[in-house]
Amino acid sequence: MASSSEEDELVVQEAARHSGVCPARLDNGSAPRFEEAPLATKKPVGQRKTRTREHVLADLALNHVERQVFRCGFSAERVWRDYGLDLVLFTYNDRGEVESGQILVQLKATDALPLLRGGQMIAFPLARADLQYWLRETDPVILIVYDGQRDKAYWLYVQAYFEAIRPLDLFTASGQLTVHVPTSNRLTRRAVCQFVRFRDQVQAQTEGRVRHYV
Repeated sequence: MASSSEEDELVVQEAARHSGVCPARLDNGSAPRFEEAPLATKKPVGQRKTRTREHVLADLALNHVERQVFRCGFSAERVWRDYGLDLVLFTYNDRGEVESGQILVQLKATDALPLLRGGQMIAFPLARADLQYWLRETDPVILIVYDGQRDKAYWLYVQAYFEAIRPLDLFTASGQLTVHVPTSNRLTRRAVCQFVRFRDQVQAQTEGRVRHYV
């Protein structure tokens, strides 16, 4: 049978277990004093991931373009892994049947539109690696520059733009080249229909002339 002092000790320990304090007996054998048990320190929570203005602009640009495409009855597939393209547009005839060929879109968004010639041109830098990719594409590549402050977008038919200027050696060109996008090229439903005509013109040149080998 436990002695009275042992019973007292058990009571003290039980009380300490429930109260979160730590008993400590004095050296002279007197009644125990209680000390606060050290609390476990938690690591400060780091800052959460933030949504930046660049993220907002990217979503606004996508929404702006997709809205015009959908109003034409077409569809737009987002390219989630960005290797130089953001959207692929598919078109359909009056019966809803998918048409051959695609329209490839690269989006650029900014809050500070770099305007030239009294606001008639947008000067926009492009990476040489992207141009090397786009200019080898058969389907039209459309560069779209979105103005986040005015909620407007402007477009450039990339292959046609570089065919109209002097021959360009992309292997000796600098890391970036600047193109000039006319502000008269507003992105509208009519512009999307114009992209379709660009695609059809390319299709007409290749129809029946492409041979496939195994």
